[in-house]
Amino acid sequence: MFDENKLNAFVGQVLGDLGGAYSAALVKIGDRLGLYRELQSGGPATSEELAERTGYSERYLREWLAHHAASNYLDYDPTTGRFRLPPEQAMVFADEDSPVYMIGGFENAFTTFENEPKVRSAFRTGDGVAWGDQAHCMFCAVAKFFRPGYTHNLVQSWLPALDGVVDKLERGAKVADVGCGHGFSTLLMAEAFPNSTFIGYDFHEASIDAANEHREEQGLDASRVRFQQATAADFGDGDFDLVTCFDALHDMGDPVGTAAHVRQQLKPDGTWMVVEPMAADDLSGNMNPVGRLFYAASTSICVPTALAQQTGLALGAQAGERRLTEIIKEGGFRTVRRAAETPFNIVLEARP
Repeated sequence: MFDENKLNAFVGQVLGDLGGAYSAALVKIGDRLGLYRELQSGGPATSEELAERTGYSERYLREWLAHHAASNYLDYDPTTGRFRLPPEQAMVFADEDSPVYMIGGFENAFTTFENEPKVRSAFRTGDGVAWGDQAHCMFCAVAKFFRPGYTHNLVQSWLPALDGVVDKLERGAKVADVGCGHGFSTLLMAEAFPNSTFIGYDFHEASIDAANEHREEQGLDASRVRFQQATAADFGDGDFDLVTCFDALHDMGDPVGTAAHVRQQLKPDGTWMVVEPMAADDLSGNMNPVGRLFYAASTSICVPTALAQQTGLALGAQAGERRLTEIIKEGGFRTVRRAAETPFNIVLEARP
């Protein structure tokens, strides 16, 4: 026996999920071909007009536009046959400087399909899938997904929420950004605080290469800002005023060892800023859209990454503040407090 109303409601939910899954590739196409930016700058268009403006196939554009209108990604005017990118949707799809720019999220979702055979095999063995062995474009997608949050919060609210840290950075501090990836977080801090020196560390060589390219593009002096390949267990030469970890601690196989090493690398009055995905301390508290998103990413990316490393504790992306605090204190820190938060992140301040 089953409840027909519940069944119909669930089928409706799954149809929505399938529509979203099928949309990921089309959103990526729209971004890569500049269709969102063209609709934003050039205004509404029919498929014929958009084909003339872009030089792309009208038949493909016609189907893409229809999908986007059916998805509420575009507005459609049946009297003119034109499709319009509303300003709210433009903030999500076209404006890279928007705080809710989400192209990186779609691209990251796309990479999980490429990861699927390796992760499926790992379900049987319990082994990990090393970061460098995952989908080749995943590293760029992860960086693109988190960049808007860092751009709109790191310098403006997260660092000021830490006790005395901005004053040190303005005077001149030594900073390590551990697990820096493509270096966006490091570069944001370096641009804001020209009297301080910054070293970004990551164990993935290709990410370090990308970070150095971004530094060169921004024209920052390599004597003040540099990126170096190192693990969280062996980075640095000590005496740091500030160590940061952005959405990286839960990916590390030995987070307790990381905490202990960070503690050794800090000055006695130094600060460790740990930015992690927003999560409650129990499963029921994570039954929401953000929790759903991060559990999916954690299953396909974060847990396999951690299990591929020494110790392989595998906190997962939804570890929660209580568990993170336990890990940090076990590594030798005396105090840990939540300094700031956003819908996607919590910011913890750890002091020796």
